[in-house]
Amino acid sequence: MNKIAIVDYGMGNLRSVYQALRAAAPEADVSISSDASEIRAADRVVLPGQGAMRDCMGCLNESGLREAVVEAAATKPMFGVCVGEQMLFDVSDEGNTPALGLLPGRVVRFDLEGQLQDDGSRFKVPQMGWNRVHQTHGHPIWAGVPDDSYFYFVHSYYVVPAKPGLTVGETVYGVPFTCAVAQDNIFATQFHPEKSAQAGLALYRNFAQWKP
Repeated sequence: MNKIAIVDYGMGNLRSVYQALRAAAPEADVSISSDASEIRAADRVVLPGQGAMRDCMGCLNESGLREAVVEAAATKPMFGVCVGEQMLFDVSDEGNTPALGLLPGRVVRFDLEGQLQDDGSRFKVPQMGWNRVHQTHGHPIWAGVPDDSYFYFVHSYYVVPAKPGLTVGETVYGVPFTCAVAQDNIFATQFHPEKSAQAGLALYRNFAQWKP
């Protein structure tokens, strides 16, 4: 049985991720877990996150799950979602918060002061809504998902990888920015696959079958 553990460290859109994974991979054993031994026993791990980075990192550290997450990131397929993607990097400008340091780079805030959208309105931060995602590199998780498909975003910060090769997806909100990254057995997105209709379900379906 393909076991997929969604890490429950006290932050994240867990129920929506769970329901999306169940729909995308009905043959898999999907669980929401706050137990380090269950995360270690899983075949695949999803690291969600929402809210402030400092709160997310604080809850992860206090939950006792940090070590299990770091081990999973080194040994099995992992999918980071939203702040879960940001947590994989070195540091966030949001509260100057140290993150997990599994991928090189930092997390920065949108700086769109004075910029106007095509309709003359100001760019709002956080960004909330649907954006086209350009697949900058091929990846098994993109399989069957048309390039420039729409995905759903809710965020004020985004990752700036230190290695351009980490970027596999990019979008534009005032400025072009990285919204999907991949390295070895890790794939992560700033957008929410679980809120992104069929394109999002396709990513989770591919993740359930991915053999990096």
